[in-house]
Amino acid sequence: MTHMSMILVSVGSTLGGVARYSLGQALRSNSSFPCATWFINLIGTLLLGIFTQEFVVVHHDPDWLLLCGTGLCAGFTTFSTMSVESVRLFSTNQVHGVIYLGSSLATGLVVARMPKWLL
Repeated sequence: MTHMSMILVSVGSTLGGVARYSLGQALRSNSSFPCATWFINLIGTLLLGIFTQEFVVVHHDPDWLLLCGTGLCAGFTTFSTMSVESVRLFSTNQVHGVIYLGSSLATGLVVARMPKWLL
């Protein structure tokens, strides 16, 4: 890994983390269902699919993929928060836990594939 690669990932992940926090605050609700994390992860998955299609398949530009994919999308999405929220939901309302985890996985797979269908 070069110094430039580390800088690209660092800048992207910083921007992604700030965007995730800001959007999470804007989408915050009193619901027991973690809508903000669910929505953020789906947006990030769609963006990663778009960036992968654009920078790997179309333009073959690994630097842009490091910035936007490895950096921005990784800083924006959060598997760990989804996991903790899933455990919390399973302990309080098993049906909500199944819905959250199942819909996160199913819709994530669909939106990850969408850029190939659309672009």
